[in-house]
Amino acid sequence: MYKNILVPLDGSKRAEVILSHVEQLARLFQAKVVLLQVVEPVYVDSELPETAMGLSQELTRQKADEAASYLAGCQGVFREKGIQAVTRVELGPVVGTIIRVAEREGSDLIAMTSHGRGGLARVFYGSVTAGILQRVDRPLLIIRSTGNE
Repeated sequence: MYKNILVPLDGSKRAEVILSHVEQLARLFQAKVVLLQVVEPVYVDSELPETAMGLSQELTRQKADEAASYLAGCQGVFREKGIQAVTRVELGPVVGTIIRVAEREGSDLIAMTSHGRGGLARVFYGSVTAGILQRVDRPLLIIRSTGNE
């Protein structure tokens, strides 16, 4: 049923709650897991445009390197369990980038944890999850993280 599962992560333990669920689905359907972390570009405000641009690029690169290292660790856990997993680090706005990667990768399921923080509509889902839920054209598995994990 599912051959390609996209798993957006943000590096938090709360987001990792989804991983045990994804492991079970990947085993059941012999699916490939695509571990994704979206890095929003860092912008530095400075009187000197060249300095601001250089520093912004360096900070964004550092965040992307940290994301790649984090995802490699998650990938290793899946591979040790015999599950095919690949990693993707993408730059851009979180919701739009997750949807774009799901389309590009041919993911037939997006699996993620809801942090459940924010305004009224987001109390139940979380801001990123709510944004994806409103725009996605494929199945979405949402596991609510209570913060006790």
